[in-house]
Amino acid sequence: MASTERATEGDPLRTEDGAETAPPASEQRDSIKYVDVPKRTHWRTAIFFLSLFLCLTIVFAFSFILPCPVRAQYLKTWNRTFSDAATYDFLAIEHASSDHVVDILFVLKNTEGSKNNSCADAGLRSPCLFFIGVDGTKGETLWETPLEAEFYWAQCGQQKEAEKSWHCLLSHSHNLTAIDKYTGKVIWQQPQPTGLQSSLPFLTVPDLDGDKVSDVLLVASNSTQTQLVLLSGKTGVQMGSTVVLNFTDTVSHVLHRTKDGSYYILLQKDTGVYGLALWRIAGKAGLKVDLIKDKHLEKNTSDSAPLIPIFEFNGVSVLRTKKTSDPSDMLVVTSNGVVLIDGNKLQPRWRFNTSAVVSELSFGHFNKDEILDVVVEDNTGNNTKRVVILDGQSGDVLWEVDLLAVSNSPRPGSVYTTKSISVFMFWGLMPSNSSESLVGNRCSYMLLPHYPKVLLEYSNVMEHIIAFKATLMELGRHAAYILLTGPQTEGASGTVVLTKRKLKQDVTLSNVLRIGSVEDSETNEAIKEAFNRLRFSSQ
Repeated sequence: MASTERATEGDPLRTEDGAETAPPASEQRDSIKYVDVPKRTHWRTAIFFLSLFLCLTIVFAFSFILPCPVRAQYLKTWNRTFSDAATYDFLAIEHASSDHVVDILFVLKNTEGSKNNSCADAGLRSPCLFFIGVDGTKGETLWETPLEAEFYWAQCGQQKEAEKSWHCLLSHSHNLTAIDKYTGKVIWQQPQPTGLQSSLPFLTVPDLDGDKVSDVLLVASNSTQTQLVLLSGKTGVQMGSTVVLNFTDTVSHVLHRTKDGSYYILLQKDTGVYGLALWRIAGKAGLKVDLIKDKHLEKNTSDSAPLIPIFEFNGVSVLRTKKTSDPSDMLVVTSNGVVLIDGNKLQPRWRFNTSAVVSELSFGHFNKDEILDVVVEDNTGNNTKRVVILDGQSGDVLWEVDLLAVSNSPRPGSVYTTKSISVFMFWGLMPSNSSESLVGNRCSYMLLPHYPKVLLEYSNVMEHIIAFKATLMELGRHAAYILLTGPQTEGASGTVVLTKRKLKQDVTLSNVLRIGSVEDSETNEAIKEAFNRLRFSSQ
């Protein structure tokens, strides 16, 4: 047995003299750490579960307590019928409510509105005008504003780049009225400038009076002169004096912005297109403004001869600015062609010869170069028209088809898709060898550039169409077209119908027509499915 007087492995704390000794310092530290670990672990566990509890509380709060946004439930088609009413060639597609679906604005003339409003209640003679906002989801009236008749023109949505206090401007009776599209309230109303009854819609021009609201330019013309009037966009009050030009019979005008940022008013009559600098107009009206002057365009002008010849040709009928590789380009329709004018050099970029353009030009994306292509309807004689899609960059023919030119066929339309192309829609009737009478028949056609040899044909409404627009109703969701039908004479009383139809709804009901000599290998069902899979986008 081991002696009790000597330290051994069995009694490590005893020294040779019998005194007990403490463990080494390193062993003490290990012992302290060992004792402290369980306490720290409990704290860490508590903090972890507390954090988890807080995170779950926040998640449940956002999931169940806070309401999620509700997507608008729309009807695929709806109709609004107004008896003993009159309407006009005006349709505006605008967001006038809080949902994500666009709404429709139009003008009706009647003795009573649809919300128990009457002309008498508003202190107006009967019948009067009702400027109406209609919900795009179900066709319900959002608001209606009674105004004094008669109606001349209305425009909405021109103030997209500047601050604004109103959204639509109407010319009616002897007044100009600015209206808020969300409420229908009158923001301001001013009498027409003395001696000027403008039959041409207004132009929105940059802020000239420094109140951070875009201003308004009115143009009126007759056989002796053209008058220009600048109005404050904030109040409608005339700014400066009326500018009188020795320029007659203006039939159209647009605001043109050069590459350098100089603004010009392009005035069109049947002999050509002429430009007048906005800074000159403001100066002649007596306003002091700081606007950019284009040295290239101004080199051949003077105070005595301020008009710049942009394009001179007998028989000019349409003038449009157009989105191309250069946004200052202009598109002009003459008696025998369509011409794209370089907005800086004032020289033609391309020309397409026609016999006679029978409808207003339309635009869309046939190819994927992100430049708008041009849809032209050309009268080829024998009651036939040629629908042609021209490349916006070069003017080359991308696609064409011959149709019967049915009376009261609206101008073509298109809706942009997420595939960088558009679905095109146009009206007419496909020629047939059938002996069946074609009187009164009219169809709408849809074209998807992926299938250039295929058209979807739908037998559409036979009522007289006053206005038509194909449009995107909700981003990525659905596209539709809006029809405003009524009496054949604009402004005459009768039954007026406002209709919305979902574009894809017509796909199911349409006939698949093969055009051209090349047969498409896709089945009719596969082609319709390709249309139905499309998602739509804003340009």
